[in-house]
Amino acid sequence: MKLVFLGPPGAGKGTQAKLLASDAGLLHLSTGDMLRSAIQRGTETGLSARSFMEKGQLVPDRVVDALVKERLTMDDAQAGYILDGYPRNLAQVEVLSKAAEIDAALFLDVEDEILVQRILGRGEGRKDDTEEVVRDRLTVYREQTEPLVGYYRMRGLLHEIDGDRSIDDVSSAVRAAVGGLIR
Repeated sequence: MKLVFLGPPGAGKGTQAKLLASDAGLLHLSTGDMLRSAIQRGTETGLSARSFMEKGQLVPDRVVDALVKERLTMDDAQAGYILDGYPRNLAQVEVLSKAAEIDAALFLDVEDEILVQRILGRGEGRKDDTEEVVRDRLTVYREQTEPLVGYYRMRGLLHEIDGDRSIDDVSSAVRAAVGGLIR
């Protein structure tokens, strides 16, 4: 099974991806973890990513795309995986669609005001997060990543899940959404 988790910052994608990966025996692939691993291993892609990160810049799509494509070819990814944090825009969806056939996309939907409260009130955000920074991150998400919801919906792969519930309730909904896909 090959899954993509979608949702705004603070929706619980990482938490739910880890829980499902553990339950279903799938590999959890977080782009942040992949970047750190590639840097630690000293791969060409990792060295390229590090040069941007050291300057405080976002790692360009071309570097992240290469990293994900490289990671998906590794032996441990062949049995199935959950992508967390990738794709982030329509260009990356096109790259991913050439590298793998996704079985489902799970969209954790949470209203902006709740996300702001979660990130600022529960310490889920970054150390330098202010309300303005969080709202800016949500705006970037709406502009760049939210269009992926429509992309996967049009292909009949989208499962929409109310992410404004307890971790256990969301996890149950996630498992129910992909229950028929788990081998």
